Amino acid sequence: QVQLVESGGGLVQAGGSLTLSCAASGRTFSSYYMGWFRQAPGKEREFVGRISRSTGGTYLADSVKGRFTCSRNNAKNTVYLQMNSLKIEDTAVYYCAADGSPRSGPESRSPNSYDYWGQGTQVTVSS
Repeated sequence: QVQLVESGGGLVQAGGSLTLSCAASGRTFSSYYMGWFRQAPGKEREFVGRISRSTGGTYLADSVKGRFTCSRNNAKNTVYLQMNSLKIEDTAVYYCAADGSPRSGPESRSPNSYDYWGQGTQVTVSS
């Protein structure tokens, strides 16, 4: 079992940057594919990005590509989401999640594919 705790959220002006961290418990962190999702009020949970277990290969949603970067440090059991050029529409609660299986395409973007979730961290982008 994996427990996930996000941190780093906050209030930032449009155009600014934030880095979210997700710390995982357990010794099997490196065996999980890690994902980032976000959910704005009244909207469904939305895929943001996914990072592979060891190669560091990433897959980002079109809405954040070129602005957001996923990375991980398996020695520190931590995954990161670097967010640059933030827009008001990026405002949401951001969640990290762990998936034990290799996936591609729509499956990799579906919240249903992920086994463990953090509690979320609020990101608010103001004008």
